[in-house]
Amino acid sequence: MPMAFPSKLPVLDSVKEVVTNSRQVKFHSHQLSPAVSRWGHLLETSGSWEHPCHFFDGTAETVRWIFVLDVLNHCFWPDEGNPVWTVSFQGRDWSGYWGLAAALKRALERDYPLTDPGYLATMPSADLREIFAGNGEIPMLGERLTNLHEAGQVLQERLSGDIVHLVEQACGSAVQLVLRVVAAFRSFRDEACYHGKPVTFWKRAQIFAADLFHAFSGKDWGAFDDIHQLTAFADYKLPQVLRHLGIIAYVPDLERRIDRRELLPPGSEEEVEIRAATIHAVEGLCQVFRQSQVQATAMAVDQWLWRLGQMEVFRTKPYHLCRTIFY
Repeated sequence: MPMAFPSKLPVLDSVKEVVTNSRQVKFHSHQLSPAVSRWGHLLETSGSWEHPCHFFDGTAETVRWIFVLDVLNHCFWPDEGNPVWTVSFQGRDWSGYWGLAAALKRALERDYPLTDPGYLATMPSADLREIFAGNGEIPMLGERLTNLHEAGQVLQERLSGDIVHLVEQACGSAVQLVLRVVAAFRSFRDEACYHGKPVTFWKRAQIFAADLFHAFSGKDWGAFDDIHQLTAFADYKLPQVLRHLGIIAYVPDLERRIDRRELLPPGSEEEVEIRAATIHAVEGLCQVFRQSQVQATAMAVDQWLWRLGQMEVFRTKPYHLCRTIFY
């Protein structure tokens, strides 16, 4: 009998409980409107997949490549004293997410069978190291290899060797795709426990749906009629921007720890509160945009904040550091 899935994501309800009881991270709703007034003109309501580092051929092969991209899409900042990891591709160096995408597109061009689940399930560590070869070293190489192995094994054992089957099972629903990805792949199960209650973030699973939507311009493999139900993709860059805007604030002790670049344990109270406040803040920003007659989804506001985070003015205070496979 097929597994039954709920009709909505549990993310918003679970983080609302955290924000209500938060002790170390404060949400300042009165700062939402000033942020939109000052920076809202930079919002883009329609995203684009077109980029030198993105692979797209208009077929199911793009779906498979994007899945591998999102299995690996987490944690790019270096340890103190180490160089930022960069990859050379098409005549320039790329870092962070773009470094990951560049490395995977370069690997395809070098005939690595990245979309073959049998290869993913047994990929040698030397291959992954070569795929990511550049200046410095991508963090958490071992964890990334483990997650690729899991992805390949699950694809072979449960999905007839193709992630496309999971997308088809979602029947045009981004919500159903996210729920199925999380159920099938442990490495996408981005969850925590806060004061005895479960909290779901599901960042990379939601990004997979969003990436398909953007890559295929809302058609074919990206045709989701409920894409607006996705939440923000809680990471370390968005709260850095929200902190600069005054929308979230940290109690003095946590502020000092973040400013000293101390590692926050994954799943700790403070780390969960930061991510919950991020998702809650994005929902608040969506409401402000809509009051201004701008129909902004959480996905669009997330991208708006991420782009702001690439500007130097939003980097005066550091982002929180947490070594995790989830963001």
